[in-house]
Amino acid sequence: MTDQDAAQSQAAAAAAEQQVQLRIEKLYLKDASFESPRAPEVFTRQWQPNLSVDINTRAAALADDRHEVVLSVTVRANVEEDGLGFLVEVQQGGIFHIKNADPAQLSQILGIACPNTLFPYARESLDSLVVKGGFPPIQLAQVNFEALFVQALQQQQEQQQQEQDAQGTDSVPTTH
Repeated sequence: MTDQDAAQSQAAAAAAEQQVQLRIEKLYLKDASFESPRAPEVFTRQWQPNLSVDINTRAAALADDRHEVVLSVTVRANVEEDGLGFLVEVQQGGIFHIKNADPAQLSQILGIACPNTLFPYARESLDSLVVKGGFPPIQLAQVNFEALFVQALQQQQEQQQQEQDAQGTDSVPTTH
């Protein structure tokens, strides 16, 4: 190996070390609940529920470039004449090792890549609980976490702008 080859190899290794690295350390079911307050009456009627789905994520920094991300998915099935058919909630967690990410990259990884990884596991747990509860399976469609992330950023920026505008009008000096 020539000195030039060794230098290129070292440069390539150094560049690889500076790239953003994402590694899944652990995936786990953090919390799950299922309620069917109208059972068994709900099973004696026509089943045509109105489903509502709420999805939230939260992230917390752990030690040594590690982060916990929790994806919460809540599904409510309301039946007009009976009220709540079922309520199911799953919190799917994961520990992710993220290295060499600047704050903007880290925010995107925690808000997009990690929830995309967790969603199939949460969807399977939800479906399993609903079926075990005696209801037909629900197949949640894939979620566009990138669009949700961008929407959340826009809402955050609008809120900050409104707060700044409110502070700006309150702090205008008046003369008498």
